[in-house]
Amino acid sequence: MIEILTPAELPRARAAGALVATILQTLQGRTAVGTNLLEIDRWASEMIAEAGGVSCYVDYAPSFGRGPFGHYICTAVNDAVLHGMPHDYALRDGDLLTLDLAVSLDGLAADSAISFLVGASRPAESVALIAATERALAAGIAAAGPGARIGDLSYAIGTVLSEAGYPINLEFGGHGIGSTMHQDPHVSNDGRPGRGYRLRPGLLLALEPWVMIGTDRLVTDADGWTLRSATGSRTAHSEHTIAITEDGAEILTLAPGASA
Repeated sequence: MIEILTPAELPRARAAGALVATILQTLQGRTAVGTNLLEIDRWASEMIAEAGGVSCYVDYAPSFGRGPFGHYICTAVNDAVLHGMPHDYALRDGDLLTLDLAVSLDGLAADSAISFLVGASRPAESVALIAATERALAAGIAAAGPGARIGDLSYAIGTVLSEAGYPINLEFGGHGIGSTMHQDPHVSNDGRPGRGYRLRPGLLLALEPWVMIGTDRLVTDADGWTLRSATGSRTAHSEHTIAITEDGAEILTLAPGASA
């Protein structure tokens, strides 16, 4: 299903996006060496409830997971990149953590992910990895607008990731979003320009470039959810929900005070 919002519905989408962005920003600020992943999950649960939102994850049971997921946020550490299930792990200095959060508020969902380093350690390879996903996300957003095609966004994302030297996995990518978290169209992280669905004002998309150092192969943890790089290499993931407007694309999940 491809859902197109009316102009009257967009304020609700903006509110959902602002909530997701605020929660992620707050969680990043609270996270430090020694923070347990289960603490982060509890904080997310509390903030969602306080805002009157509904988790898109806790009851989520798609065909690719061993559902229901049972947690409120995805926490992926180091070689984990997608669907990271929170578990009893205390973060260490230099860990690369990805937080991925989707929340529904007043009937509309927003989805966003951030990757960052915990503590004072800043391994250059990890810094470059995170930066590449952020640049790719910005390129995908810049390519979005009325009349553009999905392939234009995929090509923009893939070009940045390829030029940075990272293999690209095409099993998981971005997606439409609206009254439910995962909708059509699928937005691959590489593709051919001029191909695919033509974007229309009112369409919401979650764009999410993610990469792994030196491999495009994934393996699944025993928990049935957490996806890791097949070689144990580090990973990163950046995601925003955007709304296609008459003038281009509006980022709905931009953190307060952050620049696009």
